[in-house]
Amino acid sequence: MTEFVALLRGINVGGKNILPMSEFRELLATLGCDDVATYIQSGNAVFRHHKSTTELSELISEAVRSRFGLQVPVVVRTANEFAAIVAANPFAAEAAEPKFLSVWFLGERAANANTQRMDEIACDSETFLLTDSAFYLHAPEGFGRSKLASNVEKCLAVPATARNWRTVGKIGALLDAPN
Repeated sequence: MTEFVALLRGINVGGKNILPMSEFRELLATLGCDDVATYIQSGNAVFRHHKSTTELSELISEAVRSRFGLQVPVVVRTANEFAAIVAANPFAAEAAEPKFLSVWFLGERAANANTQRMDEIACDSETFLLTDSAFYLHAPEGFGRSKLASNVEKCLAVPATARNWRTVGKIGALLDAPN
């Protein structure tokens, strides 16, 4: 069995798309996931399964829609893919505060991303990088103040879900924990 990370977009944010993590863990178990663990309430899970990332993304998305009535994007990565995205972050060393560094995990390659628009709306202090699997943003003035952060999904033109660097580290620690 392969170890995976599932990241749900827009779960338990601002009182919307409520999905208790205990019920999400139970749902994953009914889908054949083993060693399920979650981190905080925003839809982060690690588990083991035998299917592919694409199959799991569709399976989990449909199960969440069917059981909870929530239509949310689900990005699934293997533990190795997740680790590669973490290792590829070009801003990790310069981010003194993890809350100012975010990673968008892409549901698919952003072949038609509007990088020109990203350049236009990014403030001078912000740095970013788009790769085939992730979008990295260092916003030292704050994520909530960043026009780029609030518009990046439109610019990417693919499903994506963001996590701050602290959360990325905690998910990584779940992957590293003995089962």
